[in-house]
Amino acid sequence: MKKVITFGTFDIFHVGHVNILERARALGDYLIVGISSDELNFSKKGRNPVYSIAERLKIISSLRFVDEVFVEESLELKAQYLRDFDADVLVMGDDWKGRFDIYKDICDVVYLERTPSISTTEIIEVVRQPRDN
Repeated sequence: MKKVITFGTFDIFHVGHVNILERARALGDYLIVGISSDELNFSKKGRNPVYSIAERLKIISSLRFVDEVFVEESLELKAQYLRDFDADVLVMGDDWKGRFDIYKDICDVVYLERTPSISTTEIIEVVRQPRDN
């Protein structure tokens, strides 16, 4: 069985998330998704996620092409997660291109193109903007 693993916050779930997870799953037989803890997300982005870790775990685990989810507590544990889950392929969005090549000694590393014109950060910014009446 070929195991694929990917990581992300997956806050404000949108079609870009669906696209990357479906394409990641197509690279193997079993898809594992590490979801950034609330604390890890804050340390990376300087803001808390809109949805709690429990809600994000429920959303992602409900997808038919996702086989397993877990909480990613630390970026420094990435290599350990790859080993613990016996990953054959690490998939990340191409906005991270090259930054995960250090794990090529553990598994294959694949960068998938992001869905154009959509990001959680942009959605949050649009929603927060005051509306003209």
